[in-house]
Amino acid sequence: MAESVYTEIEVAAPQATVFALLTDPDQIVRWIGTEANLDATPGGLFLVNVGGRHMARGEFTEVIPVHRLAYSFGWEDNETVPPGSSHVEIDLIARDAGTLIRFTHSGLPNAKERDSHRRGWEHYLSRLKITADGGHVDPDVPMKNM
Repeated sequence: MAESVYTEIEVAAPQATVFALLTDPDQIVRWIGTEANLDATPGGLFLVNVGGRHMARGEFTEVIPVHRLAYSFGWEDNETVPPGSSHVEIDLIARDAGTLIRFTHSGLPNAKERDSHRRGWEHYLSRLKITADGGHVDPDVPMKNM
């Protein structure tokens, strides 16, 4: 049975700022990864070196500027969660004080991978929040036990 990770966070930034942090290669590396190659159009490449150790690869499946994006997701050189084997969906909802981010990562193969990805996303989404709120996070470094 496929497993999912779901969370919501609020940030003190407009949707356009958050959307750029999720889709612009120069912006995404401010909070996740050490390098990125993104083509935020349906069928476009999603490629991020996460923590300087693991290449996340997928393909954008839905892009509605400032409102929603979705992409397939997986890891190069990983047989359990290979590229394109799971799916990330992110909805950006305007709020008076900024943006509500609804995040779902579905299609994970088992509870172990769900828990590992949940820990990873909690770490990185907290870094996204700090960045979107106007703060600064140190450059991404290799993560242990992800």
